[in-house]
Amino acid sequence: MARNKIALIGAGNIGGTIAHLAALKQLGDVVLYDVVEGMPQGKALDLTESGPIDLFDVALRGSNDIKDIAGADVCIVTSGLARKPGMSRDDLLGINAKIISEVAAGIKTHAPDALVIVLTNPLDAMVTLMKRQTGFSKQKVVGMAGVLDSARYSSFLAMELNVSVKSVQALVLGGHGDDMVPVRSSCTVGGVPVDRLISAERLEAIEERTRKAGGEIVGLLKTGSAYYSPAAAAVRMAESYLLDKKEILPCAAYLEGEYGCSDLYLGVPVQIGAGGVEKVVEVELTDKEKEEVKVSASHVADLVGALDKVLAS
Repeated sequence: MARNKIALIGAGNIGGTIAHLAALKQLGDVVLYDVVEGMPQGKALDLTESGPIDLFDVALRGSNDIKDIAGADVCIVTSGLARKPGMSRDDLLGINAKIISEVAAGIKTHAPDALVIVLTNPLDAMVTLMKRQTGFSKQKVVGMAGVLDSARYSSFLAMELNVSVKSVQALVLGGHGDDMVPVRSSCTVGGVPVDRLISAERLEAIEERTRKAGGEIVGLLKTGSAYYSPAAAAVRMAESYLLDKKEILPCAAYLEGEYGCSDLYLGVPVQIGAGGVEKVVEVELTDKEKEEVKVSASHVADLVGALDKVLAS
């Protein structure tokens, strides 16, 4: 049986970490593509040489030719400029739109049957652009955001209560920006509603930290943005697809009426299996949470409108 093929479009910090995680999990052979000469080849060789230590048997290849992604089962896109201190995700719109347009053309030509997972910021606009440019179905183009944002929320809650992260169930919906929506009403710790364990004041502070978590890391690193956690989130999504696990994961999915939104990518729980994004799962929200999701969706719509102006100019 042929191995799965995983194409990583962008071999920077996130791409390299994804390659490592995918190899450790033996999800399939990996090709790292990047425009920087020698960099993807070097990372692929370095990872290959770790195989006898970590005992994984997959082929890793680096390339500067987009044609080498041919036949990929999954394309994970991280290409683009990373945030710097003082920048919002939205500040990257013009620069990364051009990059994603070029990447989309390559994927459409060389990997037309792949599931495409987009990580490039501003996420909601870039996954929209990817779908438009490839012409792929809504099932085959998805954005990585909610898995990461929910993990950050879970991490901060676990730290607050000094409990295992395995005991925390948390969910973040909406756009991947400062108005994302931590869904307090769905959050439990060991099955107990979180608002019974943490005061409203502390929860508000934790939720605000969740919204600003990416910027917090950018500020600390000073020369880049988060990469370990985004990479882990992308691999979780790819694994559910490649192994048909049908996990329910919060992702940026194309909505057609769900959550009161249409013709828009927004972070919601979805089932990911062999069919890609197989269905959107609608969870019950409080009136306050519904309003927050509405506000977040309006910002995404504004961002897509700004994208249209950039592309038209």
